[in-house]
Amino acid sequence: MNDWHPTTVADVLPAAEGLTELVLDIGGTPLVGTHRTPGQYVRLALPEVGESLFAIASPPEPFGTRWEFLLKGGSALVDALVRLKPGARVQSRRPEGRGFPLVHARGGNVLLFATGSGISPIRSVIESIRQERSAYGRVTLYFGARTPLAFAYEDELQHWESAGIRVVRTVSQPGASGWQGLTGYVQEHLGEEQVEETVAFVCGQSSMVQGVIDVLRTRGLPREAIHLNY
Repeated sequence: MNDWHPTTVADVLPAAEGLTELVLDIGGTPLVGTHRTPGQYVRLALPEVGESLFAIASPPEPFGTRWEFLLKGGSALVDALVRLKPGARVQSRRPEGRGFPLVHARGGNVLLFATGSGISPIRSVIESIRQERSAYGRVTLYFGARTPLAFAYEDELQHWESAGIRVVRTVSQPGASGWQGLTGYVQEHLGEEQVEETVAFVCGQSSMVQGVIDVLRTRGLPREAIHLNY
């Protein structure tokens, strides 16, 4: 069985400071229907450049033919991927990882934590929740970025809030940007957030992940109710 399948670049779009959105068309390949859990990731490759894992930013769709990714610049593979034009081929494998067990959150409240490009798999969770919003209680996203220009999916935040998903944004290095919102790390802004009957999904740098876990545990949320996608 061939583990690699040729997929086609459908679009390459600027997403935020240092971030690019890559859309792959998987139509006509055995990959259709293999993305089953939000938070899963896919190994992408370009011949002569290399391969790496990338979280899928779009929600699982049984018959969907497009996978969306959020790429952070800085590696040879990413730099090559973001230079591709529509129609170019990218080798892709089946999704890996357990993802986020959204089924455990049904009927309860959901806390989402993401920083930087870590919003990619969390977006997959959000879009999955939007498709069946009444199945969940309160949903809050704590979203951190280094600078105000580094928030991906800026144009989607209003849609999320319209679906009853509270969005709390914070910037760790506002500098002279004129940013008027919250500053600091996401785990510093929980406020009076209640954690009873709550499940948390977290993605970001390891120090942020550990910081969020520590704060949630202090609040009384059991470790088994806090999920990472790896």
